[in-house]
Amino acid sequence: MSAPSSTDAYQPKVAGELLHRMNAIQTTKTFRRIFFLTAAGLFLDAMDIYLASGTMSSFTATRFATTAQTSVFLSLGFLGLFIGSVAAGVIGDTKGRMKAFQWNLLLFGVFTFIGAFAPNMTILIISRFISEIGLGAELVTSFSIINEFAPVKTRGKWCTTASFIANIGAPVAMVLCLVIIPHFTWRGMFFISGIAAIIFSYFRHNLPESPRWNIEHRHYDAASETLDMLNAEMDAEHKQPAEVVEQTSTQESADVNKHLGRNTFVAIALAIAAMVCQYTFTSWAPTLLVKQGINISSSLVYSTLMMIGAPVGAFIGSRLVEKIGRKLNIIIAFSLVAIFGITYAHLNSPVGIVIVGFLLTCCFYVLNATIIGVYVTELFSTKYRFRGSGVANGLAKLANFGMPYLVVFFLSVSSVSMVLYFIAGLAVVAAIITFIWGPETTAKQIN
Repeated sequence: MSAPSSTDAYQPKVAGELLHRMNAIQTTKTFRRIFFLTAAGLFLDAMDIYLASGTMSSFTATRFATTAQTSVFLSLGFLGLFIGSVAAGVIGDTKGRMKAFQWNLLLFGVFTFIGAFAPNMTILIISRFISEIGLGAELVTSFSIINEFAPVKTRGKWCTTASFIANIGAPVAMVLCLVIIPHFTWRGMFFISGIAAIIFSYFRHNLPESPRWNIEHRHYDAASETLDMLNAEMDAEHKQPAEVVEQTSTQESADVNKHLGRNTFVAIALAIAAMVCQYTFTSWAPTLLVKQGINISSSLVYSTLMMIGAPVGAFIGSRLVEKIGRKLNIIIAFSLVAIFGITYAHLNSPVGIVIVGFLLTCCFYVLNATIIGVYVTELFSTKYRFRGSGVANGLAKLANFGMPYLVVFFLSVSSVSMVLYFIAGLAVVAAIITFIWGPETTAKQIN
């Protein structure tokens, strides 16, 4: 057996030095640009959820589509999101972060724009499917890239702040649907969303590759060049490097990869629980209210008031994620979802329904900001980060694809309470999984 070459011994030393430099990086002009462009993409992602629901009624009202075609439109959209999540994970980990980051929003924008001029529903469904492949990659790429460029001690704050900005997209989409659709039909919404995505994708070019990815793939010169640029920007802003607690980077990465199976399980379980609880309640809120005896017009008003909890919850998550840690934040939020969910199931007072519904929505978006925005990406080393996040987010979207059928089943055999009990039960299971198997990742260096 031959002795290790000097080159083999040299590589871990160089990688360790470069990771030390990366962990000492503060916020810079380049990071702020990356943050803005990722937040913009996430904003369009949040808008798209309500774009679909807001335009579907216009399809049928204008006889552009049948109910069956609308169902296919939704189903293939979810399938596209799943494919995009997984594809972004593979591309991001093997070909580079920026390869995934730059193509996905452009793909979404181009085919959403094409959809605005679709002559029939078949063409619209095809363009929607392709556009959602691009959008499915957005959650995976954006949060992972912020995670890798952000300063270690404020990484969670930056990721959850991006989530807060993104969730402003929900009320904006609702307002745009009310203003645009009556004058320009559903095509106006597709046109605006497509153009915005194309514009933002243009500014995503010429961004530097993640130094962490370059280090992982032994592109040391490229990593050093990017770090030199970031350090020069820090000097121009009179910022000193952050204090770094010395750690053995190779050992840290090996420890994370040693628990890859456990961390993957935790990531998938929490992503599914967070998204299923959130989308089931927010998507079905008007229907559930009607089932509780509240008229349709009032149910829409109540639902809108409850949805104000989305940006509020994301903001709360952004404040708590660094102060009390990821793990405690997740356990408390899931526990509150269970308590509020059971409480909501027994309410009859409109005031009580709105207040508890608002609090539930806040908790859902605290979880969204913490789990999807921060925790999932921190559970994986640089080698597996995009693939791990892609699988977790993709399976969560697939789970939501089947939820409408389960909700209809619950309502047919029981009552609204069964839906709320299901949400509460899922939250309890997720809290237990976090408590037993979820590692704490707050302020830990990522490798």
